[in-house]
Order: sequence, then C-alpha cells, then structure tokens
Amino acid sequence: MPSFRAFVLLFIFFAFASLCNAEHKAKHASLSVNLESGWPISKHFFGVFFEEINHAGSGGLWSELVRNRGFEAGGTSVPSSISPWSIVGNESTVRVETQLASPFPRNKVAVRLDILCESSKDCPHGVGLSNPGFWGMSIEEGKNYKVIFYVRALGPIDLKVSFKGTLGHELASTNIRASASDVSKWRRMETTLEAIGSDFNSSLQITTTKKGVIWLDQVSAMPTDTYNGHGFRKDLYQMVADLKPKFVRFPGGTYVEGQKLRNAFRWKETIGSWENRPGHFNDPWDYWTDDGLGFLEMFQLAEDLDALPVWVFNAGIARQEEINTTEIGPFVQEALDGIEFAKGPVTSKWGKIRASLGHPKPFDLQYVAIGNEDCDMYNYQGNYLKFYKAIKHHYSDMQIISNCDATVKPLDHPADLFDYHIYTTAEDIFSKYNKFDSVRRIGAKAFISEYAVWREDAGFGSLLSALGEAAFLMGLEKNSDLVEMVSYAPLFVNYNDQKWRPDAIVFDSYRSYGIPSYWLQRLFTESSGATYVNSKLKAPSSIVASAIVWQDKANHRNYLRIKVVNFANRATTLSIKIDGLDSNMDLSGSTLTLLTSGNVRDENSFYNPVKVVPSKSLLENPQANMNVTLPPISVVSIDFPK
Repeated sequence: MPSFRAFVLLFIFFAFASLCNAEHKAKHASLSVNLESGWPISKHFFGVFFEEINHAGSGGLWSELVRNRGFEAGGTSVPSSISPWSIVGNESTVRVETQLASPFPRNKVAVRLDILCESSKDCPHGVGLSNPGFWGMSIEEGKNYKVIFYVRALGPIDLKVSFKGTLGHELASTNIRASASDVSKWRRMETTLEAIGSDFNSSLQITTTKKGVIWLDQVSAMPTDTYNGHGFRKDLYQMVADLKPKFVRFPGGTYVEGQKLRNAFRWKETIGSWENRPGHFNDPWDYWTDDGLGFLEMFQLAEDLDALPVWVFNAGIARQEEINTTEIGPFVQEALDGIEFAKGPVTSKWGKIRASLGHPKPFDLQYVAIGNEDCDMYNYQGNYLKFYKAIKHHYSDMQIISNCDATVKPLDHPADLFDYHIYTTAEDIFSKYNKFDSVRRIGAKAFISEYAVWREDAGFGSLLSALGEAAFLMGLEKNSDLVEMVSYAPLFVNYNDQKWRPDAIVFDSYRSYGIPSYWLQRLFTESSGATYVNSKLKAPSSIVASAIVWQDKANHRNYLRIKVVNFANRATTLSIKIDGLDSNMDLSGSTLTLLTSGNVRDENSFYNPVKVVPSKSLLENPQANMNVTLPPISVVSIDFPK
C-alpha cells in the first residue's frame, strides 16, 4: 500500500497532467464551413448613426468655423453673452452690447459696436470682435475661406476681416469699405480669403480703426473645399464613407427628444437659408447649435454616402415632459410634412419647397423611427399608434420603427422593425453572440441602432471593446433573417467636448482618428447584401467565428470571408475545413487581416492614431483544409477567392 506522501504526489501528477491536457485542448479549435448552406444578409445591414452629440456636427462634420455665428446662444433677453466671441480692444476704444436689432425675424439678436477711436493712432491695430470657432479654427496655407456677414452702420465703414494665428500673426485678410448710404440699412457682405500661412488654433477677426457705430449679425466662415460643395468637412466625411454605410440614422438619439420639448429637434426650423434658421439649445448635451447641419443637409449626407436615410422624429415626448395622445395631432402632421419634404414630388407643397432649396429629386426615404428610447413613457403607446396609422395611410410602404424591444416579449402594437440599444461591458456583449437566436421570427425585424462597449472596459476606445463587439456583430450576422440593420453609437466626438465616450471617430479642429471599434466595423462593411454561410465551430467559449460570401464590386469577384475573434489571452490553432469550394480554384490571392495589439487596453490617440488598426497580408499556403494561428486578444478576417 503506498504511503500518504506517495499518494499525494500521485494525485498532484494526475491533476497536473489533466490540467496540461485541458490546456492543450484549449489551444486548438476547428471550424467547418459549408458553402452549400446559408441565407441572405439584408442589403441594408450595416450603417451609421449620426447624432448631434459631442459637437459631432456643430464644430465637427459641418464645416462652419464660426461658433455662435448669429449671437443667439446667449438668449433673447438682452444684454446677453456673446461667448465665445471676445472683444478686440478695451472700454476706452470700443463698447459692445447685444440688441434685438437683427434683420432676421427668427434670429432677433445682433451685436452693436460703438467704436470710440478718434484716429487710427488711438487704435493702431483695430478694435472689434474675434471668434475662436470650436476650440480653434484650422486655417491651412493655400486654402480659400468664404466669409459672409451682415452689417449696418451710422456712417461709412472700413472693416478689416482677417484670420489670426495663435501668436497674433495674420494668416489672411481683406478690407471691406462702404459708404454711409450703402450700409444705412442691413447689407450682406461676402469675401473669400486665401490663407498665406497655417495655424490649427486660429480665430476670425472683424476690426476697424474708424470711429462710428456699426451692427454685425450672422457671421459665417467656411472653407470652400467642403465635400462635394455640400458643407461637410472632408476628412470626417471620408472616415464615414470608408465604413461603406448602407443607411444613415439621424438626427438622434436623445437629441431628437430634448430634455424639454422646446429644445427638441424640429425639422422645419432647420431648413431654408442658414441666416433664417433660429438655432436651438441642445439641452441633452448642453450646447447651442446654429442648425447649419439641418434636415436637408442630413438627407444630403445620406445621399452622398449612397446610403438610405433613416429619419428619427419626435413622438411628442421629451425626457422630462410629454404631449397627451389627444393633443398629438400637430406632431403627427409635422412628421407627415417631413416625409413629404423628403420624398414628395415637386408638385406637392413640401416637395416644392425642397426643390426650391436646390434638390428637386426626392430622397429615397424608406424608414422612419417614431421617437427614441420612449417605450416606457406614459404616452408613447398611444402616440405611436396615431403616427403609425397616419403614416401607413399616406405611405403604405414606409417601414416604421418602434422604440419597444421585442427580444424579451412580443410587441403589442404593429411595427415593421423594433429598435434595440445596448451599452455594456466587453464580456457581456461578447456573450450576446447568441442573443437573437431564440427571438421569435414572427412580426417586426430587429434594428440594432445603438451598440457599444462603454465605461471602464472602453476607456477612450480600447481593443477590449472591439473584441467584445466582434462577437456581438457575428451573432447579428448569424441572425440576419431577423436582424435588418445595425449601427454603432456614437459616431463622432470632438476631443474638446467629450460628453459621451467612447465614440468611433475622434477629432479636433484639424486631426481625426478611429478607435479600435471603428476599425473593427470596417471588417463588417462587406456584410451588407452578403450571404451568411453555415459553419460549425468546436472551440473554447472564448472563440467565436462566422463566415459570409460577399462580392467585391470593383472586380465583380466573390469571396468567402471567415472572421474569428479570440477573446482569450493565449494563442490558438484553428483548423479550417471548407466544404463546397471548387477544387480547381486558385486560392493564391487569399488574404489575412489581423486586428490586435500588445495589450487588451491599448487605444489609439492623436499621437499614435494607428496603434490598434488592422494589418493585411497574403495568407500563406491557402487551402480548403488548413490551420491558422489565432493570436491572443485578436480578430482575424480571412478572404478566400470563391
């Protein structure tokens, strides 16, 4: 009989051997792909969600450089603040106050400047106003900038319009002169400045050395090279375009609701000439927006991206107040008018107005969402039915999206799609790979319009977030018979106003970069309109895989794409077997794209914008049956020509 010591040693040996064997097994996985079995993924599967949050539009995608261009942000109780405008000069040379003197009835505030300079010697450098834009204006040498403003005066004017750099150096300037009779009434002034230097932290100045009284209003400065001339900042537009979105959901989000209804986004207030747009206080995110990026511009953005617009409108509900269903009629009519503005013929009332604003062709509006995250509000169900019946009566083919989540229990009202939002930890969203497997297939389809890993796991945008989201997106592909559309949220953040994080694209006045989650999305852009292919994975729970067949529009070739996420901190060998692949197929052009980094908490930044980005290389010795190494904490995407 063995001694107790020998028994203990024997137990340890077998335990260690068992552990090693389990570890050995955990380092291997297999994936069988059957090209003969699959189902289509929605052609509108992957898109983007734009919300006016974090100065995403005002001070971001929309190229307007002047902040508070109409002096309205301080309110209509004058005198009011003109922030972020500042005064050039002192009390002995210039006095500034706001007055209800604007030439635009919907924008009543203008600014009056009493210039006290007796001669140019008193004000050798000029006095007036300066605007820093949105944490600095990025002015680039050789680029042109259109400056527009409205002026009135009690005498002749001699104004200098200039861009000044951080140290006060002049980057561009021109003088605007007019006789007293020319400016006795409000007059529009327009000039184009060509920059002779660069500074990403510049300001716009309007100054004079001439004594007198002048009024200024609606001051605008925009680069002339916006995307397609439509007002979008080129680098930010391109980052969105590179996601190849099939839809654009807009304009929110909580922005649609407002904390109070008076601050909700109302589309009719955001169309027409920019001078006549009243702007409004974006109270959910605590900043003023001039609404330069308005209703028409958002439809134009979707059209430029070759994506379907998905309009989210207010359902008569704000975060802190609601309209009773018996009084919801005006909101319903506003929604019907908005749909007519978007897609009505030029012979219709609102279609005619759209045409007069430069877009006679109707937009391809197929989806509308009634409210945002309002399902639990007291009046939502009643209000929703009023909208639903009215819209279906006039537009029977319109796809209507409900705020209510049908993953837990079936909807108790009619809808074409239901909206599902999820913000959670990396581990939890990874586990949601099977979230939609058991959701009933009868009735409304799913629109996952807002998803992201956030808070501690995410930081400013970590690899860990992208790993969890990869599994979630693969689960949505797998359930594409139910899941119609999906988009990450939020899309943009101005680095200087981080009300919410993480956000897919980070920018300031002159730079931008994508977080790991942005780059992960680019691995899913080909899923729209692809075919999901049946596959069987035998692997530890830390590994998830999916397979699709997609077509490259450039060369009209089909590819099999296998995506695998390894959530574990150890490498794994994956054995891949592909059934149904032509034995004569030349696989030499197969590629492997890898998203990983040295630490699961790694992030990108302005100073290292490509720390965590995909790397692409040719796949070594590609075959229908082969082994691939999955690095730890990684997403691997393999494309085989089919």
